[in-house]
Amino acid sequence: MNAAAPILDAGATIGILGSGQLGRMLAMAAARLGFKCHVFAPQTDAPAFDVVRRVTCADYSDTEALQRFAADVDVVTYEFENVPADAATFLAARVPVLPNPNVLATTQDRLKEKDFVAALGIATAPYAAVSAPAELGPALERVGRPAVLKTRRFGYDGKGQATIRNGTSAEAVWRQVGGQPCILEAFVPFECEVSVIAARGHDGTVECFDVTENEHRDHILKVSRVPAAIANGAAREARRIAETIAQKFAYIGVFAVELFVLDDGTLLVNELAPRVHNSGHWTLDGASVSQFEQHIRAVAGWPLATPVRYGRVEMINLIGSEVEDYRSWLAVPGAAVHLYGKTAVRPGRKMGHVTRVFAE
Repeated sequence: MNAAAPILDAGATIGILGSGQLGRMLAMAAARLGFKCHVFAPQTDAPAFDVVRRVTCADYSDTEALQRFAADVDVVTYEFENVPADAATFLAARVPVLPNPNVLATTQDRLKEKDFVAALGIATAPYAAVSAPAELGPALERVGRPAVLKTRRFGYDGKGQATIRNGTSAEAVWRQVGGQPCILEAFVPFECEVSVIAARGHDGTVECFDVTENEHRDHILKVSRVPAAIANGAAREARRIAETIAQKFAYIGVFAVELFVLDDGTLLVNELAPRVHNSGHWTLDGASVSQFEQHIRAVAGWPLATPVRYGRVEMINLIGSEVEDYRSWLAVPGAAVHLYGKTAVRPGRKMGHVTRVFAE
């Protein structure tokens, strides 16, 4: 049971589960609106710690630490979707947790997520459940090749998935993803990938940012461009899909819907992310309200803002050693540099990003 969510006054304390760059940017947005933040995470050194009032470093299974955390905050939110369900349930009995932890039960499992979307009459790529090696062959017969085998849980930035092509050993791919319950999805020959960042408030109001076009490299988002180069009708449909999902979940907060756009303009939902999202970072400098402020407004019970985009916007992720060249961006007209304060540079790690705003 989730405790009733109040409308917070400025000066209240917002609890954040998770301490990465998304938590950091949420806390910075909260401070701008006069809120304090308390971060709970098992790490002892993380980007969010630099900008919050209080930190609890403890395992998510530590109920005594969770109890103290709940007593110190007025509402709890999270910066990542893989919050352990037991921790979210424990907290929800003591303090409002937004978005509702019930959403996690759906979005933490790729199969449940696809079933949820399909039940709303929203199109996805063909898919099939694969819970054992013996089920992989029949699933491939239904879905066809090429296909992508994904673990049902704990995958992001291309982790926990592998492509099955003609001639690929299905059994070897099963072992490659760890031999755990999976979902098999048909490979989609899409024209582009887009996302919608949307927010739903306590009163049921939904506000969507402009549709974003995303370019991935090595399964990691590299560049986002707004507005997406898709037809107006497709953009309207993408926003409608996001609003439908928000209302069905009775969602409170910001979330992302990632979609494939086919060559005929058809949209297929790829994934949902029940949190602020990398493809929404452009809103920090390119819109009248950022996705982070919008999320804080929503969980605090404040009215949502209607986003106004300032121009054509581009967001470039600084991945791994690319961050070492951040100074070169400082003199670029229209560019804003955001560094996450991470101490260790590793290949594939998001270290910061740059936004550029161009007049339309």
